[in-house]
Amino acid sequence: MIANLLSYGWWVAAILIVVGFVALVKGADWLVDGASAIAKRFGISDLIIGLTVVAFGTSMPEFVVNMISVAEGSTDLAITNILGSNIINTFVILGLTALVYPVVSQKRSRDFDIPLSIIAGVFVFAAVAVQSPFGEEGRGISRMGGIMLLILFCYFLYNTFRHAKEHPEEIPNDEETVVMRPLKAIVLMLVGIAGLVIGGELIVKSAVDLALRCGVSEAVIGLTIVALGTSLPELATSVMAAFKHNCDIALGNVIGSNIFNVFFVLATSATVRPLPAYDGIETDAWMAALGSILVWLMLKTNKERELKRWGGAVLLIVYGGYLAYRLLNV
Repeated sequence: MIANLLSYGWWVAAILIVVGFVALVKGADWLVDGASAIAKRFGISDLIIGLTVVAFGTSMPEFVVNMISVAEGSTDLAITNILGSNIINTFVILGLTALVYPVVSQKRSRDFDIPLSIIAGVFVFAAVAVQSPFGEEGRGISRMGGIMLLILFCYFLYNTFRHAKEHPEEIPNDEETVVMRPLKAIVLMLVGIAGLVIGGELIVKSAVDLALRCGVSEAVIGLTIVALGTSLPELATSVMAAFKHNCDIALGNVIGSNIFNVFFVLATSATVRPLPAYDGIETDAWMAALGSILVWLMLKTNKERELKRWGGAVLLIVYGGYLAYRLLNV
């Protein structure tokens, strides 16, 4: 059915991408609400729910798009969706948030989360810049590379849970779990999953079709349209929090999302199917690492340990230069 609709022209593909993003975002919200309500029903604490159900739920848009991309054989889209999302998270979302109101940081973010986010970008670059040492042909993220990332992800989860138990005062409690009947929660979860799957299918197939029609690569579409769409929840949340002068959780949410994207979503994708390198991937991987490096340096060079408004402007300017370079070298 999607193929029949796409036959009408590029504008249909553009509309289907928008519809897919709406289904994807709402599906993730419903899945998180339903799963959180069921977890609460079984007596699981808000802390554990926030570190597991909610954290994984915010990465569901990227995860579903990647799984469908891998299944469809669109491996370029699978990598650029993650790298593009991380680049947009750091340069655009943190940049805009800081312009509205300075973003404060916690010691854990400066000492653990941001360095781990830097390692994520460096790891992707190293994986594609050299021949795989595990006997697999060509450059790219191999299955073994994906497994190594998952191991690091397990360490990140362990460290996060340990830190949360030792420092509960640092864990934000910005929203409470909605209480609902079990049947309603289950229905909400099922509808959410359906929305994720349908939205993911629409986005992947429409994005590939749009790339072919416009004569650009899947990588460019993934770095721009798809990456921006899957980052919309983080963008809306962070900017609205900044307007309310309540952006103390913005940095943790963005950096945490970057870590989940690489060490969980990209790792799972590579474990299912090795992801070969595409033209320009080294630039994109370094850009993803550079964003975290710049944020870390900006936080370390002022007494307030804040991302100032000038820092937000710098991030946006650097992203503008990077985007222009990528679009002119497709």
